[in-house]
Parts: sequence; C-alpha cells; structure tokens
Amino acid sequence: MSVFIMVAGVFTGAHVWEETAARLIAAGSTAHAVPLTGIDPARPAAPSHVGLETHIEDVIAAIDAVDVASGREIVLVGHDYGIHPVLGAADRRAERIARVVYLDCGMPQNGVPALAAVPDQALRAQLAARAEAGEREGVLAPPGRDEWERWGSTADVGEAGLERLTALSAPQPLGTLLEPLRLTGAVAAVPVSGVLCARNGAGIDQVQRLVDFGDPALAALTEPQVTFFELPTGHWPMLSCPDALADVLLRAAAGEGHRLRPAGDDAPAPAHLRPFPLDVPELPRDRQGHVDLYVPDGEGPRPAVVFVHGGPVPAGARPLPREWPTLVGYARWAAAEGMVGATLDHRLHDVADYDRAAADIATGVDLVRSDARVDADRIALWFFSGGGLLTTDWLTRPPAWLRCLAASYPVLAPLPAWGMAGSRFHPARAVGQAGSLPIVLLRAGREAPELAATVDAFVTAADESAARLELVDVPNGHHGFETLDAPEETIPALHEAMRSVVTHLTR
Repeated sequence: MSVFIMVAGVFTGAHVWEETAARLIAAGSTAHAVPLTGIDPARPAAPSHVGLETHIEDVIAAIDAVDVASGREIVLVGHDYGIHPVLGAADRRAERIARVVYLDCGMPQNGVPALAAVPDQALRAQLAARAEAGEREGVLAPPGRDEWERWGSTADVGEAGLERLTALSAPQPLGTLLEPLRLTGAVAAVPVSGVLCARNGAGIDQVQRLVDFGDPALAALTEPQVTFFELPTGHWPMLSCPDALADVLLRAAAGEGHRLRPAGDDAPAPAHLRPFPLDVPELPRDRQGHVDLYVPDGEGPRPAVVFVHGGPVPAGARPLPREWPTLVGYARWAAAEGMVGATLDHRLHDVADYDRAAADIATGVDLVRSDARVDADRIALWFFSGGGLLTTDWLTRPPAWLRCLAASYPVLAPLPAWGMAGSRFHPARAVGQAGSLPIVLLRAGREAPELAATVDAFVTAADESAARLELVDVPNGHHGFETLDAPEETIPALHEAMRSVVTHLTR
C-alpha cells in the first residue's frame, strides 16, 4: 500500500483533503495532507518570509517523515499550484518517490514561476506588473464566494462546498507565485499520472489531439510511465467527488490508467489528418500570404467562403492547419459549388492568443476580399472547434458584406480553465447583437459535455434575441465528426449546411 502526500492549490490548505484522505485510509493506505507555511493555520508566517521554496521544504519534511523501513511507496499529489512544491520536493527526493500525480494542473518547467499557471489572464498580467515594480512580498487576497470560477470550474462543488472553500480560504503569499521553480532534472525519472477534470475544460481526448499535432514538448506524455485519468467534474474533485478521486489515486499508485498514443509514422492517422469524407475535385491551391485560395474555372468575381481552423494548435504543428484534409476538402467543395474556397492560418497557439488570432483572421479576410476573383460583397465565414470564440467580433459588428456565418462543433464560450473571465471572446453573449446575420450551427450530438454546455448557452441566447440561427444536428456525431464518424451519419448534415451557406451567398 502507498503513502499519499497531498498538496493543495492556491488559497486552500490541508482541510480540502479531509474526505479524500479518509477514504484512502479506509482502503488501507496512509494519507497526509501537507499544511503549507503561511497559508494553513497550523503553520503561520509573515508573507515576506514565504516563497515557493518554503513550500518545497514543507513537502520535503513530509517525505522525510515517512519511515523508510515501512516499505510503503510514496505518492505525491499536487493540485493546482500544489504541483509546484510537489515537483520541487520530488526533484530532491526522487529516489523516495514512486509516483507524482498531477491533479488538474499544468506541467511546470524549470525556471518558470507558478504565476505562469494562474488561469485568469488579466490577473496574471497585473501580478507580473507588480513583480516588475518590485512588489514581491505582499499577498493575493482569496476569491469571494462568487469568484472561485475565475480559478477553475466549481461544477459539482455545491453551495455548502463553496461556503466551506470560501470560509477556510487564506491569502496567498506572492512569493509562492513569483519565485521560479528550480529543477535539476532528477524528477524526470519518476513515473507520473495526470488526473484531468473534464468540466474544467480538458479531457483525455483533448490532450491526445494536442499530442497528435506533433508538438515535441508533449512527446513525454506518451512515455510508458505516464498514465491519465479523467473525472467528469470541476476543478475541486476533493470536494465534489472525493470517493471517485480516492479511487483514481489508488489506481494511479498501482500504475493503472490510460496511456496516450505517440504521434509519428507508426501511429494511426489523427483525426485532423484523415481524408475528407466527400469526393471533391482536386483543385490546386493558390497561396496568398497566410491564405490558400481554391478558385473554380470560369468568369468571376465569385462569392467566397473562408474556413477558419480551431485550436489552440502548437506553433510547430505540421502540416499547417490550412493544409489539413478537412479544411482543404471544405474549400474545394465550396469551389465545386461555384464559390471561391479559402483556408487560412492564424496564430492561436495558446488560449492567451485569441487577440492575435482575431487580427490574423481579419487580415486574411481582407486579403480574400481584395482578390479580383472574389465578390467582396458576398463573403461567408465558417469556424471550427476552438475557433468558435473567434466568431465574436463578427457577431458583434457584422459588416454588410458578411452574408453568413457558420460554425462546426464550436466552442462558444470560454471554458473555466482558460482564465478568460471578462474577455470579449464570448459568442454566447455576442449573438444578441448579430441582427439579421444568418448563422448556421452544426451541432455534434455526442460532444464533450463541457463544450456542449457552451453551445447550449449560445442557442438559448440566440433564441432569446431572435437571432437568425439555423441548427444542423449530427445526432451521433463527435467533435471533429467529418473524419471520426461514419459518413452516413455526417454527410447529410454537411450537405444541408453547405446548401444553406451557398444559398445565403447567392440570393
């Protein structure tokens, strides 16, 4: 059996682990929640004396307190910010650690402070400015009762859980967020498990998609000693589902879990590189900057459909998104219907890049409209997946030349883990300003629940504002259904959507 040493996230102390620890103990394991100096009442300290290094020492002390002669393996569990002191301690006691469990958190790197993992982008910028000004010894006040969502999804926590979280929260010493994590590399040999809380915005399928893009930084996630689990809950599973969390921790300690498929020549083709399901003409591309045009034969100018990929997509992903078979297939299909089909690349490499990606799209659309073969007054935009948030500007101020906006399995509101509270990229709020703009929405019936919720919110807002929304359902479709699901399930919906877009462009 194992000794579980658990470290909580920002503003929270050992108390959040009470139920999970009790269940681990009942299963025959030992469980110890580490009281962190300056946060937990058991270890008071002036904020000026507390940094990340302080908390690393707290965890090392807990490791050293385990009797080596007991023969029990130590499993370190870090939630949220807690993964930083966990990794710092594991790096110095690597020979003592059987496994590190990343509980709904990022993957901290050597030399990077925990500030980089603060989900709220605006707050992260404010704290960085304070650090630049030399303000490093203060504290960050804990969230109020209705502000926890800015730090992660509170799904399934419940009213009592939120009251408890708020009542027992403590200010976070700034030094814990600003002090860089220092690693020697020893921790790299320790087996790891990731526990993803799907309602906070990421599940195993999403991580596999990122690996499939071929980003070298993610290759380590496919190594044999790395396993994954997924919980259908929000960011605080120790409060929302302690039984399920305890079970997952026990299984992780036993080396169980899902293993990701490596990207590469020997792996099956990932979804974004599988063939387009329709037989479309092999038109050549005409590359113009970051845009590829597929132009039908005959006289112009012609209406155009601009296809906008989703993301985030790692910067080093190859082929480029505008070359993916699905987008190329759509563009060639539009050309077969007498339109100019266009695909473009935008720099949505991280959830902090939406402003930059929006500017790339606007520039690309201007480039398409300026082409002599295009009727600049008849343009449709078609968005996919995480690119759905990029519909916001077009919904808020639809220009007269935008005749239709389409979206396939889109994300239509920021997910909690993305830290975009207050961001302008919120289509579910913007749709009320769309006026008479026709909107064609392809909805996947088997979408991930956290993404489906954003679509539901958008549809409700569209209904309340009398927006011109046309729903095209793929009842058994998954996210990326063109290449994932049987053609007989998807092709009728694709035809219906394309007919609608073409009609809006040509009437």
